[in-house]
Amino acid sequence: MRIEIDEAKCCGGGQCVIAAPEVFDQRDDDGLVLLLDAAPPASQYAAVRQAAFLCPTGVIRLAEDD
Repeated sequence: MRIEIDEAKCCGGGQCVIAAPEVFDQRDDDGLVLLLDAAPPASQYAAVRQAAFLCPTGVIRLAEDD
């Protein structure tokens, strides 16, 4: 899995951080998403999918490995 973020559309809701704190964080200055791991291990896939589902602005894009 690869993760891409459209930071320009992020509203700083923080749902991604709650769902997958090992993969996402928020910047201190403005609260916007900070991607910690663009290619997380398989053990994080379910949490990352949940984070993408919960994102209120849909800025998290996932590319699944074949």
